[in-house]
Amino acid sequence: MERTNIHPETLHQRRVNGILLYSPVVKVTHGSFVFVSGLLSRNQAGEIIGVGDMRAQIAQVGENLRLALASAGATLNDLVRTCTFTTDIDEFFRHPDLRDQIFGPALPTSTTIGVSRLSDPRFLVEIEAFAMLP
Repeated sequence: MERTNIHPETLHQRRVNGILLYSPVVKVTHGSFVFVSGLLSRNQAGEIIGVGDMRAQIAQVGENLRLALASAGATLNDLVRTCTFTTDIDEFFRHPDLRDQIFGPALPTSTTIGVSRLSDPRFLVEIEAFAMLP
């Protein structure tokens, strides 16, 4: 698989605290898609992790994403797109360092959407993802 992150000079580069948040374009040649449904901050037992704590929930969702990708033979480096839903977009963007730790190497294309609530009002963030394998 050949993968290229493209940052056109004609587009703004979105940064928070100096951290580049995503690639506007990812070009992939050859490979297989892996689609991951929206993941929430539940542990394996189904318990909600980080109630009221956006940072803890982002970390748990990142770990769940890592585990989901691994089940398909993929890693976080194989991500090409994420879509994030959050009930507090301002609080979400207070944690770009954590997002960078999770997605940094891949720097996938990304959309972040503020929503009024998720499937349970205790959830603050949900992330769905798309990856490519060679």
